Amino acid sequence: MSVLTLTIDGQEVGASSDQTILDVAKAHKINIPTMCFLEGLTPWGGCRICVVDVEGAPRPLSSCTTHVTEGMVVTTTTGKLESYRKMILEMLYAEGNHTCSVCVSNGHCELQDKAQEMKMDHVRLPYLNQNMPMDSTHEHFGLDQDRCILCTRCVRVCSEIEGAQTWAVAGRGVDSHIISDLGTPWGESDSCTSCGKCVQVCPTGSLVNKGNAVNEQIKKVNFLEHLLQMRGQ
Repeated sequence: MSVLTLTIDGQEVGASSDQTILDVAKAHKINIPTMCFLEGLTPWGGCRICVVDVEGAPRPLSSCTTHVTEGMVVTTTTGKLESYRKMILEMLYAEGNHTCSVCVSNGHCELQDKAQEMKMDHVRLPYLNQNMPMDSTHEHFGLDQDRCILCTRCVRVCSEIEGAQTWAVAGRGVDSHIISDLGTPWGESDSCTSCGKCVQVCPTGSLVNKGNAVNEQIKKVNFLEHLLQMRGQ
């Protein structure tokens, strides 16, 4: 691991070669919006909300998966980047059913927060209206595929933290969706430990505790930070 220097938004900063652009930006209080990223889980780079411009790169790069290099020049905020991020949000909304007024996570949803932060007041794309199935077979939790944005946080926390590997992504393209135990109903899963970690890291109302009404599903994603501190990581 070597020490290097790069420039972010005109500010010259130091970093280590094992850090990503997002790591360095967070360390220097430079805000880059994220969605699929969650501290304590392996970066995935799927949502592309965190894209930044890197001098010499042919296209914007995801800051959560791009490692820094010596002399790198990074720009985190431009009109074009803001336009990209807003379009990505609109696509996420158009793919699923995110009717906030009837969602248990209304007021406690990261997707909703990002839309407000980026001043997204409408969706310019046609809604797919896929009417994805729900899985309410688990005794304590429920899965609403219509509200899933395929951030894979549930997949990663189940595999990397709990070690159960219950969740996976099936299908391709617009048919991609989350499944438990290769398509087994969640309530019949042999691998699920009912720990609820997947519910807590879900950024939307896709994975929820049963029995919650509108506005009642509050996620506690910071449990990962405390868990990793206890493990000395």
